[in-house]
Amino acid sequence: MKNNFVKSLGFLLLLALTTFACSSQYSGYDKTANGLYYKIMKGSKDTVKPRIGDWVSLEMRWQYKDSVMFDSRKSQAGAPIRFQLPASDFKGDIYDGIKLMSAGDSAIFLVNSDSLFRKTFRQPSRPKFIDTNSVVTFHIKLLTVDNPKNLMKKEQDDLAKYLKDKNITTQPQPSGIIFIESLGGKGTKIDTGVWVSIHFKVFLIEGKQLFSSYDRGEPIVFEYGKRFDTPGVEEAIGMMKKGGKAMVIVPSKLAFGETGRGGVVPPYATMIYELEIVNVQTKAEHDKTIAEDKKKAEEKLIKNKNEETANLAKYLKEKNITVKPTADGLYYIEKVKGTGAKAAPGKIVKVHYTGTLLNGTKFDSSRDGKPPYEFTLGMGQVIKGWDEGIAMMNVGGKAMLIVPSSMAYAGQDKGTIPPYSTLVFEVELMDVKDAKPAAPAK
Repeated sequence: MKNNFVKSLGFLLLLALTTFACSSQYSGYDKTANGLYYKIMKGSKDTVKPRIGDWVSLEMRWQYKDSVMFDSRKSQAGAPIRFQLPASDFKGDIYDGIKLMSAGDSAIFLVNSDSLFRKTFRQPSRPKFIDTNSVVTFHIKLLTVDNPKNLMKKEQDDLAKYLKDKNITTQPQPSGIIFIESLGGKGTKIDTGVWVSIHFKVFLIEGKQLFSSYDRGEPIVFEYGKRFDTPGVEEAIGMMKKGGKAMVIVPSKLAFGETGRGGVVPPYATMIYELEIVNVQTKAEHDKTIAEDKKKAEEKLIKNKNEETANLAKYLKEKNITVKPTADGLYYIEKVKGTGAKAAPGKIVKVHYTGTLLNGTKFDSSRDGKPPYEFTLGMGQVIKGWDEGIAMMNVGGKAMLIVPSSMAYAGQDKGTIPPYSTLVFEVELMDVKDAKPAAPAK
């Protein structure tokens, strides 16, 4: 009797387990007590799991069915996502999933779409194309897990090592910055309301350079007293004068703090700045400089505009170009007659080109390792000179387009293209194809 009873229990248990396995909605996934379906692929022997408040960095891709909605490796320019792990928004959310992982692990999580959009994404409702009670699939690779206390200790240890390695004995200011002046400045004291022209470089304490104004070719100008960079470096600038140079070591509490800055500056990062004060002006002096610069720019604009016609005439004479311009002023010089399809407004064309100023300075070229430029002809997607000139060509054709500024950028300053510049393009029409028909209105 007893044996029959035990056998009956065993049968019922087996039946229950089999029934559960067969009825599981997501085969191959484990399920937590709070309803999260998951698969974890161990990537290391690390067993430390993140807790609320820890800093984690990870790669993430999430998708609905076969449509990828987000991929950090693409949208983050390859940089991982880094954030402080919050409390869960709901039972079985993505944060519950991350807490199951260790650094080096990869995982797949199935998260309820209704709760995800309403509670985690803070949306009024899920998008209409996502079914109710469906799941969103998250692919996660956990890269690092850092406890804030450990990060703070690491910052202190890294700073101590840096000071020892660099033989720096300068005592910190009361705020905590370490200010080391290598060249004393002279002149106007930097105070609230003055305008400062500064060159500077920024480094992480391990030596990685994050920014240099020298690479821009000109210093940065700002009004002191208004937010410019970090509080620490602003304090240091206030200790300097025109011509001065200094290095300042800024602890994270006076830099980017416990959050860091995106994927560039990690949390609790001590920053190193190299500063050079190029100029210091009172507000009156700055306003005068701005007015003078504006006047010079306006004079240059007028000069370029007045000289364009003469410069073009000189160029045509030197190049022995005798073709007549179109009614709008475009000079079209055919070099090789194309025998393929004719370019026409509304067609998609592919063009190889090299653009120069009249003095021969090259400002752009698709021949420099880039594919041919593709656009729809006659739709204003390019300068007017191109819309008109390319429409005269057949595939395989080569031509020179001399484009007056009235058919290019007129008085706009494009950096490498000064205002009122006539442009010269060597173009080759590579392909012509029909535009895709517009989707029918719903």
